[in-house]
This record gives sequence, structure tokens and C-alpha cells, in this order.
Amino acid sequence: MLKYLTPKTIRPPFANYSHGVEIPAGSRIVFTSGQLAVTLKDEIPQSTLEQAHLCFDNIEKILVSGGMDLSNVVRINAYVTARKHMKPYMEARDARFGSPPPASTLMIVSGFTREEFFVEIEAIAAKID
Repeated sequence: MLKYLTPKTIRPPFANYSHGVEIPAGSRIVFTSGQLAVTLKDEIPQSTLEQAHLCFDNIEKILVSGGMDLSNVVRINAYVTARKHMKPYMEARDARFGSPPPASTLMIVSGFTREEFFVEIEAIAAKID
């Protein structure tokens, strides 16, 4: 069983995430590469919210191919290109993850390989077999 670590001896998280998640021995772990919001037809959604949802859709498909799903995510690393993209990203994240939420980091970066991208998300998932 995963152990979510949010000790009362430090400030609670600023948003919907856990400070840490302990993965028990014997678990399978999947690390995804950063996912950008691009479809199989090379289409890129116009809005940050749509891009974030597509990134999470892609992560979910990767996890399903490994016998997991988003409920197995223990950590998210997300990158946005401006502060204005933080709220829509967090809205998409919060729609996908219940309680307890995974550990999470959100950073503002100067850009990605193409300027049409506003969000990139990577995940770590663990499953006890």
C-alpha cells in the first residue's frame, strides 16, 4: 500500500498534492517522458486547459500499456511557459486526481521545442503486484 506523506510539522501543500509518497518494496514503477499536447494527427490544442488534458490523456495511455492507470501515479512534474497557464493546468490536474493526491512539482519555464506548446507533464507511477 502506498503511504502518503504530509507531515503536520511542515506547512500543508499549497494546492491539491501530497508532499511525498512512499512506494513499498516489490512495486513495479513506470517513469513517463514529458508529454506535450500533440495528437496522432499532429494537432496542438489552442488552450492551456485542452493541452493539459491531452498531456494527461497521453500519460494515461502510456500507463495503460504498462498495466496501470492514473490512480497509480505517485508523482507529477509539470512545466508551463507562463504564470497564466498555472490555473488551467491545475484545473486539469485536479480533475484527474482525487484524494490523496500524488506528489507534484509545477515550474514555469521559458519555453519548449515549439512555441505552440504551453504545458509539458511527466509522471511516475507505481503498482503493487
